[in-house]
Amino acid sequence: MDVERSSLCNCVVNFLLEENYLLTAFELLHELLDDDRHDQAIRLKQYFSDPSLFPPDLISRLASLPVADPQTLLEEKEAAEEKLAISDYELRLAQEDILKLKSELQKKADNLNEINAAQISGHISVNDAQQIKQQKKSTSFTDLGPLKETERRDLNCAVKEYLLTAGYRLTAMTFYEEVTDQNLDSWHNTPAFVPDALRHYYYQYLSSTSEAAEEKFSLLRENETLLNANKRLDQEKENLLKNKHLADAQIVALTKSLEAMQTDLKDKENMVQVLRESLEHQRKELSDCRSEISSLKMHIEGSHLGNNLVVSDVNNVQSESVEKYKEEIKKLQMENECLKEKNVRAPEPGNFVGSENENLQTNDKVIEIHEDRGAMSNPVNVDLGVVHNEDAQSPVVQTINQYADKHEDALPELFNPANTNSTSENIKNISGQNVGQNTEDSSLLLKSDSVDDEAISERTGLGTIQILADALPKIVPYVLINHREELLPLIMCAIERHPDSSTRDSLTHTLFNLIKRPDEQQRRIIMNACVSLAKNVGEMRTETELLPQCWEQISHMYEERRLLVAQSCGELADFVRPEIRDSLILSIVQQLIEDSASVVREAAACNLAMLLPLFPNMDKYIKVEDMMFQLVCDPSGVVVETTLKELVPAVLKWGNKLDHVLAVLLSHVINSALRCPPLSGVEGSVESNLRVLGERERWNIDVLLRMLAELLYLVHQKVIETCPFSSTTETTKDVLSTAVLELYARGQVEWDAFEWMHVECFPILIQLACLLPQKEDKLRSRISKFLLSVSESFGDSYVTCIMLPVFFIAVGDDADLTFFPTSIHSKIKGLRPRSAVADRLSTMGVLPLLLAGVLSYPGKHDQLAEYLRKLLLEDNSMQKPSTKHTPEIINAIRFLCIYEENHAMIVNILWEMVVSSNASMKINAAKLLKVIVPYIDAKVASTHVLPALVTLGSDQNLNVKYASIDAFGAVAQHFKNEMIVDKIRVQMDAFLEDGSHEATIAVIRALVVAVPHTTERLRDYLLSKISQLTAIPNSTNNLMRRQERANAFCEAIRALDATDLPANSVRDYFLPAIQNLLKDLDALDPAHKEALEIIMKERSGGTFETISKVMGAHIGLPSSVTSFFGEGGLLGKKESTEPPSEATVSPIAAAPSPAEDTRFKRIMMGNFSEMLRGKAKPQEEGQHQ
Repeated sequence: MDVERSSLCNCVVNFLLEENYLLTAFELLHELLDDDRHDQAIRLKQYFSDPSLFPPDLISRLASLPVADPQTLLEEKEAAEEKLAISDYELRLAQEDILKLKSELQKKADNLNEINAAQISGHISVNDAQQIKQQKKSTSFTDLGPLKETERRDLNCAVKEYLLTAGYRLTAMTFYEEVTDQNLDSWHNTPAFVPDALRHYYYQYLSSTSEAAEEKFSLLRENETLLNANKRLDQEKENLLKNKHLADAQIVALTKSLEAMQTDLKDKENMVQVLRESLEHQRKELSDCRSEISSLKMHIEGSHLGNNLVVSDVNNVQSESVEKYKEEIKKLQMENECLKEKNVRAPEPGNFVGSENENLQTNDKVIEIHEDRGAMSNPVNVDLGVVHNEDAQSPVVQTINQYADKHEDALPELFNPANTNSTSENIKNISGQNVGQNTEDSSLLLKSDSVDDEAISERTGLGTIQILADALPKIVPYVLINHREELLPLIMCAIERHPDSSTRDSLTHTLFNLIKRPDEQQRRIIMNACVSLAKNVGEMRTETELLPQCWEQISHMYEERRLLVAQSCGELADFVRPEIRDSLILSIVQQLIEDSASVVREAAACNLAMLLPLFPNMDKYIKVEDMMFQLVCDPSGVVVETTLKELVPAVLKWGNKLDHVLAVLLSHVINSALRCPPLSGVEGSVESNLRVLGERERWNIDVLLRMLAELLYLVHQKVIETCPFSSTTETTKDVLSTAVLELYARGQVEWDAFEWMHVECFPILIQLACLLPQKEDKLRSRISKFLLSVSESFGDSYVTCIMLPVFFIAVGDDADLTFFPTSIHSKIKGLRPRSAVADRLSTMGVLPLLLAGVLSYPGKHDQLAEYLRKLLLEDNSMQKPSTKHTPEIINAIRFLCIYEENHAMIVNILWEMVVSSNASMKINAAKLLKVIVPYIDAKVASTHVLPALVTLGSDQNLNVKYASIDAFGAVAQHFKNEMIVDKIRVQMDAFLEDGSHEATIAVIRALVVAVPHTTERLRDYLLSKISQLTAIPNSTNNLMRRQERANAFCEAIRALDATDLPANSVRDYFLPAIQNLLKDLDALDPAHKEALEIIMKERSGGTFETISKVMGAHIGLPSSVTSFFGEGGLLGKKESTEPPSEATVSPIAAAPSPAEDTRFKRIMMGNFSEMLRGKAKPQEEGQHQ
């Protein structure tokens, strides 16, 4: 930059001297000398010191020139006119020279155009280039001819601009005055105008040097190469266009084929729909055929009874032994042979039947025929040649059942009454396939069945089902609830077999509403029946008959019925088509999770988990995920527990999208906090960055953090599985060792699952912590527990190398990022607070997490103690007040004390602060002792806290002493141990003996805080001290101090009035203290004065007379304390029954108080309930932790 500046300055100097602007050059010399730029002023010094140009005698003569007179001026004018004539002559000569130069310039321009044309065409040679270089070198400034007027104006304006820019304003002014023939301000409209023109001209000149020419030649060669490449690309473009035309033709052909395929697909879909309808029709026909099979079996048995077959009792057959059966089987086989011979001779079926009836014997046996579905049993004649044990079937019936199982489609034709002959032939063929069975007997039995008997039996079966369907709705209401489950088989049989759909719907409704408000066991019985029914009736009837019952009762008034609907969604889903599961059933579940009853929402969560594995695809994933998060954030704890234990693992197993779930989870966490209003509306303050959490938002954040903790094991598992540096033989500890972290820090491979924790999760948790006010200890504890779980899962190396650097940077400390890839350094460093407000927020929100969630890891206790000493004992040796001892740090230490294992370490550090010589250190120790009191036990309080406070209370520094008083009050508030209370009383006496105004006020206010929670002895002690202190005349004339003192005593009186005081304490201390306070009306606040008068009225018995006596003391009337306990006064709260004496009532007491002025109203009027109600919260919170 200095070289460039010197070059520009030299150019300006040369221009001024060549154009003879001597005044401007002389002024520039002086400004350069003033700026100590002697190097640039050398030529100007030489020029103006040259005696040939500026003779000393001429200079001295010019300096001594007198003022010109008119005669001299006239002579000079005549001389100037002569010079002007000479100049005109010289001008004509110069014009002639200009014409010659123009012709020469034209020739040179033509030559230059030819050279440029040769360069553009790319045929310039190296020799030509050398010639151009030589020509440029040989060209001088004089070759260009004299300056034109426009060129002079452009250069003058550029020089003026440079002088102004460089700061040579005096030189610029001189130059402006010296150039009189040009307007240097109207340069902006010329084409030569550019900002910083002289530098541009300088750069343009440099670009015309030999080096620039060589660069230009290289650009020309490159241009030729690019032209060739452009030609090649044009050829490739033509080829691509040809290929594009071919591809377009192929696309057109493929489009046509696709349209044809879509048309075929629609036709096939229509065909599938038709086939489904035909399938349903065939299923109905199959059901009818099965009923016909049953009726045929009944006809077979009935035909034997109609032909006078002697039937013996089945029980006789069952009682006979197996050996007897074998003997009779042999006899029957022999008879069977005889029947075969007779059958051969028989010309007609009727004759055969007649001969058969003639040969019947009285010793025939009967066996039981069991139908396929176990519905009924009937006797069969033994003489037909068919004998089995009690578990067997007749050959004919067995043959029919086997054929029905294997050839269901042929059953309608087989048992069509119009095709009796073909039916007999088919049964003959079927019977012949069964080894050991009698083909002729089977065919004869079927031939004996008439069409009329079949119709009668069919009507009988359907009639029975109809009677059952009509009777069940009437029977169910009159059956005891505990016995209605016995009707389930009948209801299911009727639903399964009844041919009318409306009747089946009515029976299904009866099944669902069998019990009005079923309990868990009864719902289980009903649901088992529905599942069994769904198995039997198939998918279509389940969808058309069972699922509508669910939909109808989704808004039932009883939650037990809605609960039954929820249970049915998961258990019936296996018996419907897949496309119904993720449409209709999912819609039912979605409505159920909006139910007002928590048990219904819990059941919906369970059944949604059962439903997910049955979904045919992942199309509904986003919808299911939204439902999952809605249930996770449910206001009912039972629903949340069920969702976390059952639904969340099911969704992750089904969807396998852990990354997406985690991203949505963190988004919900931070958005739940951000949607809450700020703590303050003052822009830029710390409170404007904090959020006031509502109950619902607080609950949502808590359960989402619980969910995050539940998913931690999956995150850790994925980190182990995706580790790019580990082998299968390594253990979990080895995977996250320091060596592996060093490999990770190189950044050569991606490890997204590992980076998620410290790149995505930790920053969100840090951001959340900076949004939480100080009172949100529960949420901070939840985050701290999660961080401890991360530490336990990932190990010590991860805590040391990854977690600690992240949180150290987040609180504003320095950290080592050696184990982080350079690609994420900016993200980690972005966590550092950038402003004072951000620094306070990080101390308030992140520091507690660092102490309780990271440094509290079992292996980091020494580092935690060291860090606490750094925070609390910093700059102690330099005797400087610590800059980091802030309320935020004290609150962070308080939060750390929630965990009992840290108490000993913190107490040791506090003792180091107590014995320090730094006063501010001791004051902070007192503040810390005050805030940790709610979290310690009585033993620690008596052995450590109280001795430390006594030490601080004995300090010579008054600020240290007064700071310890508040801590004593906190101890009195939280402990009722007599020994502790006695120590506090002794120390308070020592403070009061000091007699100072500040100590008195601090003691009274510290004990007032403890009044609602402490022992009766401490209350009496406070009351006695108030009575003593108010009895002492206040000699000070400072009204502000008197008012502060009176306010403290009044607050104490009103706090004590809200407790049960003994009668003697009221008489001896309480009322006299009020009387003493009412003497100094100037110091009393009007609200306190009114409250004290009401308290006096209630505690003294309520008589106007006693009130007037008290008031009379203010104006010097004789009165005494005993007047309160005379005939007109009573102790306690009793009201006087005597009418008030009008003659003795003072004007102040004469105004009757309203009836509603009770003690509770007094407390509320003084806004004292806030203090009484709010002080117990820290102790309760500490016990809950």
